[in-house]
Formats: sequence, structure tokens, C-alpha cells
Amino acid sequence: MLEPHIAALAVLLALAIDRWYGEPPAAWHPVVWMGRLLGALGRHIAPPTSAHMPPQSANLPRARPFVLGALAWTLGAVLVTGLALALQTLFWHTLPAWACALTLGMWLKPLFAWRMLHDEVGAVEAALQQSLVQGRERLSWLCSRDVSQLTEAQVRETAIETLAENLNDSVVAPLFWFAVAGLPGAALYRWANTADAMWGYRGERGGCDWTWAGKWAARADDALSWLPARLTGVALMLLSSNPSRTRWGQWWRETGITPSPNGGWPMAAMALALGVQLGKPGVYVLNASAPPPCAPDTARAQRLAAAVVVVIVGMAGLALLVGWASV
Repeated sequence: MLEPHIAALAVLLALAIDRWYGEPPAAWHPVVWMGRLLGALGRHIAPPTSAHMPPQSANLPRARPFVLGALAWTLGAVLVTGLALALQTLFWHTLPAWACALTLGMWLKPLFAWRMLHDEVGAVEAALQQSLVQGRERLSWLCSRDVSQLTEAQVRETAIETLAENLNDSVVAPLFWFAVAGLPGAALYRWANTADAMWGYRGERGGCDWTWAGKWAARADDALSWLPARLTGVALMLLSSNPSRTRWGQWWRETGITPSPNGGWPMAAMALALGVQLGKPGVYVLNASAPPPCAPDTARAQRLAAAVVVVIVGMAGLALLVGWASV
């Protein structure tokens, strides 16, 4: 187990690297490596679809793709966490404390992405100021929704929702699991989240039916995101300009509106904190009585999300001071 001050310093250094340098090149990015492994494994677990056997057909065999998906996910998880544990152990036993923290921070950085998330949401708003077509195109880089029919307000809503949900998935949850289990914990979470993004579909994708093949990956990500998503929502509500008892009650009710068991917690909190309506056309609406977001609300959402990240940095700094005081 890492010393608290080393783990805290690693988090601070990783956030500094993220702020100053952003993402490493794809050739050296651990999440890109995970994606390639998931792609290779995925070709062997999901049954192909055809005109005679449509996605989600009741006649499709369920046990085989589910078992193969679970086994493939577990194999990858063991590999990823094992490598992370080996690296952490090597650093811990061979490097002085400051060098161990620096090296861990360098390996932790690719497992979360705050600067990229912040900048991409801002890029959507900047493109939207040019034209609706450009805004839709830029949004398509950020999310997997069909953006072709979205209005200007809906493009902005989707960008802010993506910011809220990925504040958990891309920042809070990886750092949470690093705090719990070191580099292996962060690596395991990133594996689970990437697997859910690539395999966690209901129905057809890429000529294959993922209804059962991706179910284990989807549920594993739900389980590992459960507590961090709620902590992210609480942080957003606490940093809101109007954290009244009524708002807390409304937030609690609206967290279950979205199909995702976790996404609704930060997204509903963001909608209430900004005082705007967020939603997915034809699926759900959060804070329905509020107006849709306008251009300044994107910057407000970015500032609010940044405040949550600052809180994480502050907690890491406190752990650093406490850790050094105890040695």
C-alpha cells in the first residue's frame, strides 16, 4: 500500500501534467492500448447480425456471448491491473519517495482527462457560435448521439450533459479508485469504463449483436462508477449557488429519470446548479421547468466542473500535509 503522502503527491503531479501538457501521444497512451486490446477481444465474443437474425432477437443464444464477454473482460482486467501493480511495486521499492510520486503521477495522468474534456466542451460552444452545422459536427467528436437533427439549444444541452457525466467518468472516478487502490485501482476503472464504451451496447453495432456480449462490461462499469457518480453529484450541488433543501429534494428525485443508473446523478446536479434544462430528445428532461441553456451557460458549466476538480486537488493537498506530518 502506498504511503498517503506519496499517493497525494502523485495526484497533484498528475493534475499538473494534465494542465500543462494534456494527453500523451496515442502511441504511448495506456487507454489507447486498452482500446486496441478490447477491439481484438471483441471480435471473438459478439455474434454477427444478419437480415434473418436481427439484433435483440429472442432466438439469439444468450449464454455463450455473455460468458465469453465476461471471461474476456476479466482476462483484460487481470492483465491491466497486474501490470499496474507490477509498475507500482517496482517504483515503490526502487525509487526514492519523490521520484516514486513523480513516476506514479506520470502513469496516473493518462488514466484521467480533465483538460481535454474541458477544452472539447468549449470547442463545441465556439463552433456553435459559427453555425449550427459546425456545432453539430464538433459535438459528434464528443458524444455518440445522432446529432444531425439537434437544435442549437439541444447541441448545447448535450455538451453540458457530457461535461457533467464525464466529470465523473474521466476525472472523479479514476482519482477515487486511485485513492482506494493506487495505480491498479485507477487502471481497473479505466479498463471498465473503456470496455463499457466499446462493448456496452444493446443491439447491433459494427455488424455484431452486443446485447449479451457487452452486458458484463456494462454492469461492471455501473458498479465501479456507483459511488464516484454520487460523490460527483454531491460536489456539484454543494458548489451550486443555490443549494437549498428544495433543490436537494428535486435532485434526489430526478437522478432516476435517465436510463443510466449513474449518469443522472451528476447531470441532474449540473442542471439544477446552473438553473437550466438538460435532456435527451424523446428520452428524458432534467429540470424541465427551467429554460434551455444559452451561450454563457457553457462557460458557467466549465467553471463549476473546474471547481469540483479544485476540491479534489485540495483534498489531495490535505492528505499530503497529513501524510508528511505522520512520518
